Parts: sequence; structure tokens; C-alpha cells
Amino acid sequence: MPTISCFYGIIIVMYLRDKEHNPPHIHAITQSFDAPFDIRTGEVLDGFFPPKAQALVKEFIQKYRQELLEMWETEKYRKLPPLE
Repeated sequence: MPTISCFYGIIIVMYLRDKEHNPPHIHAITQSFDAPFDIRTGEVLDGFFPPKAQALVKEFIQKYRQELLEMWETEKYRKLPPLE
């Protein structure tokens, strides 16, 4: 589970085990919550994520969508800069 980025107490990870199920997604993790986010739409796929933290994750996805989709396709991850 490579860590892609960390910002404002949110850890962004991507599971790269044998082409994990679609749609392409990342997991956003805080101390109390863990939710998958669709890379293409920025929407929470399952569960609950606090609204303010959800907005930050959506902003991150919007900013780095192409890089995230590339990582999903190639299974080669790299660290991305945090939101500022």
C-alpha cells in the first residue's frame, strides 16, 4: 500500500496488488476514517468521509488526476506533493 501523499492529517494511498478492482481509485485515511475515492469523478465510492476532508481529497484528485490514473495503469507509484 504505497503512500502517495499526506496533507492536513489525510494520508493518500493506492493499493497496487494485481490490478485491484475497478474503477480506478485511491484510499484516503485519517485517524478515524478510511474511504475509497474514484479518481475519475472524485466521489466517495463506499462509506463515509467527513465533508471538509472530503473536499480536500477531491481537490487533490482534481489537481493530480492524470498522475493518479497513470499510477493505476502502470502500477508504478511515486510521491506527489501535498496540498498547500
